[in-house]
Amino acid sequence: MKKLLAISLGALLIGACNSDPKGYVLSGTITGEPENGTQIFLKTTDSLNQLVDIDTATVENGLFSFSGSQAEPKMYYLFVDKTRGNAPLIVENGNIEIEFQKDSIGYAELKGTEQNEMFMDFLEESRKLSERARSMQDDMRMAAQQQDTATVTALREEFMEFQEDAKNFNLEFAKNHTNAYVSVLIIGNLLATKSAPLDEIKSMFEALTPEMKQTEPAQKIAEQLENLKSTEVGAVAPDFSAPTPSGDVLALSDVTSNAKLTLVDFWAAWCRPCRAENPNIVSVYQKYHEKGFDVLGVSLDTQAEQWTGAIEADGLEWNHISNLQRFQDPIARLYNINAIPAAFLLDENGVIVARDLRRPALEEKVAEILGKS
Repeated sequence: MKKLLAISLGALLIGACNSDPKGYVLSGTITGEPENGTQIFLKTTDSLNQLVDIDTATVENGLFSFSGSQAEPKMYYLFVDKTRGNAPLIVENGNIEIEFQKDSIGYAELKGTEQNEMFMDFLEESRKLSERARSMQDDMRMAAQQQDTATVTALREEFMEFQEDAKNFNLEFAKNHTNAYVSVLIIGNLLATKSAPLDEIKSMFEALTPEMKQTEPAQKIAEQLENLKSTEVGAVAPDFSAPTPSGDVLALSDVTSNAKLTLVDFWAAWCRPCRAENPNIVSVYQKYHEKGFDVLGVSLDTQAEQWTGAIEADGLEWNHISNLQRFQDPIARLYNINAIPAAFLLDENGVIVARDLRRPALEEKVAEILGKS
């Protein structure tokens, strides 16, 4: 359920395009008799996707306003003091209007600039999908409490169909609104979550208007698509280097030059699926290391103690490196890593022969290749 909401709402709250040099005026109206003096906070996100404060306004007679100049359109968020939730909006130069009930800020109505109008069109349908998802979730919870397995099974199948409907809505919106900033965000989310074939994502990106391709998130998508070319099966894996737990610098080429087959494993101590997969990698390593199989762990941790503690706890006897920068790690960016675990299997020439093999599939591939050597 959370993944669906991320597709339909969370991942689509960023920015838009407008070249008006006069700046922006954001005029807000709160219904439901809000108290005079209530504070409204305008926030955005930094490069690490953390909220940062931008400005504060005060409600008077149900009204508030912000003004400024936005060199490049960006997603902002409105928060009301002592109220749950927030209202996303695209801050771009021009006149923007927002209206919401004091206790329902998440259902704010936007109008004014072209990109906010299109964003509102997207949100209206997206909210309907979210309501439908919550209803299905409630039904499944009730059926589970009543131990009604037949209903739970039927609802799960219905939910899978619903997820497909939600994905199709995003796809069709992006394809039909090539001039919308929301479409850029949809494409970025599809790429990050691998929710659509890569060729389809590339086609959607190429169909965007020139103005949309110049936006910051579109530039990131272009970079990711370019990086994907160098990390596809059949490509020579890009070399990299980073510090080991002892502080030495180790390069990928240092490892591949001494192995017939190398697994580059992106993981982290905080990643439960990664930790769950570690015993499988350990088993394959112990079985095939003497035959030429090696592993290079690339950690996306931020705390050295947690990183080294997990290495010891999980018995990971191979080489490890990390820049301790989570997903901002330059190696993660080079390999277009948006989620972990992620892994690349390289032959003795550094050519990528497989990606993201898990459980039996990893051992089967290693046995197949080393059996031929």
